[in-house]
Amino acid sequence: MSDHEREPRDNGHPTNGAPAPDEGRHGRGPSRGALLAKLEELHGELDEARAAADEQLRSAQRATADLANYRRRVEEDRGATMGFANAVLIGKLLAVLDDFDRALEHVPPDAHEGWLDGIRLVERKLRSLLEAEGVTQIEAAGQPFDPNLHEAVVHEETTEFPDNQVIGELQRGYRLHDRVLRPSLVRVANNPKEH
Repeated sequence: MSDHEREPRDNGHPTNGAPAPDEGRHGRGPSRGALLAKLEELHGELDEARAAADEQLRSAQRATADLANYRRRVEEDRGATMGFANAVLIGKLLAVLDDFDRALEHVPPDAHEGWLDGIRLVERKLRSLLEAEGVTQIEAAGQPFDPNLHEAVVHEETTEFPDNQVIGELQRGYRLHDRVLRPSLVRVANNPKEH
């Protein structure tokens, strides 16, 4: 071995072999200005990410609200369709009820009482069934004429009743809940106008 090889080198390492604190650094680190610029850039990216997240949240909330509104509209439409279907069927049954009313108003004197009781029973059952579905009769006779509920078929000049009062009902009117299924066909009093 040569003398050169036997001598330990002083390369700045402590005797335990750990690197010196400044070893591995090549020049100085980023400047304070560069760090502040990087920090500002990161703050900008964070603000952009927050804005994008907020927009995504608003978009998700709108989509959730739209879905809830769609479901509500579908349920309302389904209910309206069912109500319309019921109204059509009930309207047809009202014609049958009218026939019962006319038949019971014109019972022949020689009609068998048992047969007549059966007809009345069927009429009451039909009327009860319609009432259970929300059908109610519109009051007409003696009421002020209301074009939403009554259809004037005859206007009679008279002084016996107040002007525009319903004085007779030619066909009963009916409601289904709060909707008019069929207006009452009525006679309306018209007081003569003095000239």
